Amino acid sequence: MSHFIDRRLNPKGRNLGNRRRFIGRVKQHVKEAVDASVRRRAIADIEGGDKVAVPRDSLLEPSFRHASEGGKREGVLPGNRAYRAGDEIPKPPAGAGGAGRQGAPDGEGEDDFVFAISRDEFLDIFFEDLELPDLVKRTLEGAAVQKNRRAGISVTGSPSNLDLSRTMRNALGRRIALKRPRDADVEALRARLFELEMRHAPDEADRAERRRIEAELAEALRRQKRVPYLDPLDVRYRHFEPHPEPRARAVMFCLMDVSASMGAREKDLAKRFFVLLHLFLTRRYDTVDLVFIRHTHQASEVDEDTFFHARETGGTVVSTALVEMLKVVEDRYPPSEWNIYAAQASDGDNYQGDSLRCAELLDGAIMKLCQYFAYVEIIGEAEAQILRDQTRGTELWMGYRGVANRWPNFAMRRIAAPGEIYPVFRDLFSRREKEAQDG
Repeated sequence: MSHFIDRRLNPKGRNLGNRRRFIGRVKQHVKEAVDASVRRRAIADIEGGDKVAVPRDSLLEPSFRHASEGGKREGVLPGNRAYRAGDEIPKPPAGAGGAGRQGAPDGEGEDDFVFAISRDEFLDIFFEDLELPDLVKRTLEGAAVQKNRRAGISVTGSPSNLDLSRTMRNALGRRIALKRPRDADVEALRARLFELEMRHAPDEADRAERRRIEAELAEALRRQKRVPYLDPLDVRYRHFEPHPEPRARAVMFCLMDVSASMGAREKDLAKRFFVLLHLFLTRRYDTVDLVFIRHTHQASEVDEDTFFHARETGGTVVSTALVEMLKVVEDRYPPSEWNIYAAQASDGDNYQGDSLRCAELLDGAIMKLCQYFAYVEIIGEAEAQILRDQTRGTELWMGYRGVANRWPNFAMRRIAAPGEIYPVFRDLFSRREKEAQDG
């Protein structure tokens, strides 16, 4: 990553602190606009860019102005027929006149600052403070990341790797050793020769000196040509060699309930959540594997297209998805080498007694392997008011609530409407305070 240091002086009347606060205010408006835009989008439109409006008032930088003693100022305003000295001018009601300035009918106004952001900028802003928690396990096995490291100096290489200081140092040492005349000495000889040539009545001593200087200048120029200022032998390049470096490898298990109890609305909300998760992982990380598992009364690992578009349905046995996850971990993802994450979406309906089995699988095996497990329960809008109390819910919710109390790396949230997906997603994957301080 490149770092740039701005050494320009602050503009008159504006200090660095004010400028930083101004940039922070505008950035916050952009972030809020991006969040609001994502909430109202369909699944297929999440990756696109958008237009962002920043309120006009936020573009004004704070500045200090001189006032009279005590902060009070007196002035005479033309055209005033309604107020006298000491009267208070009422504040206009909120929203009056829109964003423009009030005044005469033919006066000028200012609109909000609107600009378009690209797809990459849109995603960078939306995902900038999100991350996978506790991404720590590193390994050198497999396709290790190759990074270049300095490995001395070379006489051949790419122009971009030219070591200018070493090259000029070699050239200077060679010129000194071979006694190459300096440019300043040559210019001094030329200046003296010109002075002698400009004399109207040179004597014998002047003519003798002129011949001597001409000979010295010719010899100096000859030596300069024979001893170049910069020779190919002087050139040196920074040499780099590839070295394997450990990389953090992670796998995310996406577990989705597609049973008959999950209607079209519930499945749409679950898919929206997983589309956002998929976009976040592929955007932010290069070495994250995605494993898609769908389940009814049976669970199976599927590809991405089947996960999001297949239409099969059936009964509900949630524990089958957890069993399938453990099987895949055992086959392909050794916990000693991989950071294991899981995200599960369900409506909470489950076969009677199976929720206890789910809690046992989480407590007994899965939570010991996982860096983080996120459970999202899709509920009806009518149930949202009733289920605000986290101590009430389905049998699966209550079983998972006990797991959350025992394992700090287990998180669970509810979603009742499309507008709640994105706040819940950010809540689940936002950078933790402790990690932010450590980072």
